[in-house]
Order: sequence, then C-alpha cells, then structure tokens
Amino acid sequence: MEIRTIHANGVEFAYLTVGEGPLALCLHGFPDTAHTWRHLMPALAERGYRAVAPFMRGYAPTEVPADGAYEDAALVADVRALHEELGGDADAVIVGHDWGAFPVYHTAGRFRRAVTLAVPPPGSLAGTFFDYEQLKRSFYIFLFQTTLAEAAAASPGFIESLWRDWSPGYDAAEDLEFVRRSIGDPANLRAAIGYYRAMLGTTPRSGRYPDVDPGVTGPVLYLHGAQDGCLSADLAKEAPSHLPPGSRTEVVAGGGHFLHLERPAEVNRLILDWLGPAS
Repeated sequence: MEIRTIHANGVEFAYLTVGEGPLALCLHGFPDTAHTWRHLMPALAERGYRAVAPFMRGYAPTEVPADGAYEDAALVADVRALHEELGGDADAVIVGHDWGAFPVYHTAGRFRRAVTLAVPPPGSLAGTFFDYEQLKRSFYIFLFQTTLAEAAAASPGFIESLWRDWSPGYDAAEDLEFVRRSIGDPANLRAAIGYYRAMLGTTPRSGRYPDVDPGVTGPVLYLHGAQDGCLSADLAKEAPSHLPPGSRTEVVAGGGHFLHLERPAEVNRLILDWLGPAS
C-alpha cells in the first residue's frame, strides 16, 4: 500500500491507498490508525475498488487541524471533502469503524453502499448507554473530559489496556506500534482526546460547520463483535429500529471491538458481499 497526502476541508490528510477503480473510503477510530484496514483494503482492491484509508484529523501523519474542531459536523465535512478531492463519484462506497462510523451514518446517502463497525446508529444508545455495566466500560469517555486526560492516556499501559479490554485475547502489538507513531506526540494525543471533549460538549462547537442531520441518511450494513468490551453487543439489539429500510445488522461471533482485525476473513466476507463488485 502506498501512503500519499491530499488537502481537504482545510486539513492536509495522509492516507493509505491500494487498487484502481471506484473509491472505497475506509475510516478508522480510537485509539487506532489507517493501518487497521490492512486486511480489508487488499480485498477491496481485488474486487476492483480503489481503497483509501485516511489518518483522521489530528492523527499523524495527518496534521492537527488549525481550527481545533473535532465535533461530528467537522468529521462529516472531512468525509464530503475527501470524497470530492479523491475523485469519488456515485459508485463510491464507505466503511467506518468506531469514530469513523459516526460520519458514515451522516453521509451514507452520498455513497452507493455504506458499512459501520462497532458503533450503533444514532438514537440506539439512549436506552442502554447509562446501564451501569456500560458506564464502567465507558469510563475513559468521562476521564477524557478532565484535565487529567492527557496524562492518563499517555501513562504506561493505558492504551494497551484499552485494546486488551475491548478485544480480549487479540494480540495488538503491531497495531499499538502504529498507534504510538500516530498519537504518541502530545499534540496528536490531545487531538484524539478532542473528539471525546467535543462529543460531550466540554469543548464548545467551533461554529465553522453546519449542523448535521441527526438521522441515518441511507441504508447501512452495521457489524458488531459479540465480545466487544468497549460497547456491549447488547446495544446492537436496538439498532434495526434506528436504521433506514434496506439496512442490515450482524453480530460477529468471537469478535471484540476490533472485529475486522480479529475476524478478518468473516468481516471481509460480510463487507464485500454487502458492497458487491465495483461498478
């Protein structure tokens, strides 16, 4: 896979790419990098897609955005700009995991097909997110609202422990090295935490971007690992009622939060079957 750069929505994005054909935009989450798609991207290329995985805003080697904006509207604006600048057309498809799933829900209607992993659709979290067991899993979100966030996240073993808890039994050594290179610098770590501060309003909205439609804008394939230690698979039960007609939900047995890395053959099959051959 090659690494290239492109200027979109006022940010210099670095991205991995492989293949030729219609655009397949792949968005990573936290604490992760574009390398998370190393199993899916070659499979997409074999199907005739041009797979592109950007490092999300603030994740090196993408630059830390000058506007300091990490709200959902900024991520949606990034996706729209990347789609345009990368020459995406009506045949383009999109895949997002964790934080990368949020803008997919809000832009699915712009793409021929859309896939989300590990984060249920908007609205489906309301009834179960404040369940006591889920609150324990989500402790880091509340920690990240405090002045202790950067010191805690940079402490030895913190991010490693998140991976261990979220995907039990998975050897994340290679992924953690990629993460260290991407958000090991304090400015990049602060940017990654900034997504969570924007999510709960600790950091005010920048005002640079119009509000996004709170609903899901097109049919989505939503995948969730049965052993996800970050967001319980129970959350997936509410998903179908919050997704548009034509959507599909699958719980992947034996998969944790990083199910596409833990069960690559099965997840690739589900995604490729949903996307179909490149047009």
